[in-house]
Amino acid sequence: MKTENNDIDFTREVLNLHKDSKWANQIISLQEEDGKWGWFHSLSQFYDSQITTEQALRRLMYLGYTIEDECIRKAVSYMNDCLTGKNEIPDRREKLHDWNVFTSLILSAWIRVFTKDNPAANKVAGQWAEIISAAFTDGKYEHDKYVNAYCEVLGLKPKGGRLIDFTNFYPITLLADCLDENTEKAFIEHILNREKGIYYIYDRKIIIPPQEFESKTASHYLAAAELLAKYKTSKVKLQFVLDWLEANKNQNGKWDMGSAVNDKVYFPLSDDWRKRETREADCTERIINLRRALALS
Repeated sequence: MKTENNDIDFTREVLNLHKDSKWANQIISLQEEDGKWGWFHSLSQFYDSQITTEQALRRLMYLGYTIEDECIRKAVSYMNDCLTGKNEIPDRREKLHDWNVFTSLILSAWIRVFTKDNPAANKVAGQWAEIISAAFTDGKYEHDKYVNAYCEVLGLKPKGGRLIDFTNFYPITLLADCLDENTEKAFIEHILNREKGIYYIYDRKIIIPPQEFESKTASHYLAAAELLAKYKTSKVKLQFVLDWLEANKNQNGKWDMGSAVNDKVYFPLSDDWRKRETREADCTERIINLRRALALS
């Protein structure tokens, strides 16, 4: 599917529209002097609870913020300090994984969301690329090879404990431009057909689009597609997502995912959803951006 000209025109119209929204101003006002927002690790929705750094970064990303914005630069500087040992995240150490491996992964993934010019984050990305390449050497996932490479590359001894599952937001975010073509194809195919989808993002098989379009499930499905769209080889593999979107376009030639998707994470983008037209504009904006990312030409 080719990107339509009206997609491009629409995106130009809404560029930077949300960067001075009440949502953005509210989040930025909570940022601490060193660049963080309280605790770091949690991608869950926050509502009335104190926002975490990850929640803030994801929300600001969807509102159009980039490394060009001061709040993001401060956050990236803070994450770099934590990654290089000059600082540390304030979270309670988890025992399920090797904590140092996990924190280096989540910090590097978020840094690379906003910049690919960070040496420390790129080093971690290189390590994980080596692990994933070893796991998919023969064009399909082999768990034993994953375990061996995981321990060898990261300098860990097999302890029978829980290794980080690579089918979650962090490794997938981290590796978007780090794998060779054949490894990437096998990696994406594995993720698309995984029964539980992408951990932290969408918990169902991605190859099967949700039946209910006006739902949070569909919004989370978009998030999974948005994440995979960063991989070059996914454009061909994800054309079925474009067909699903086309089938759910309304009579106005736009998209409306319904009021249920207002979760303060992916939506709303605009300040006020009391008008259906505003909600429709937000949904259409997000979908057009995804269509552009998946366009073959």
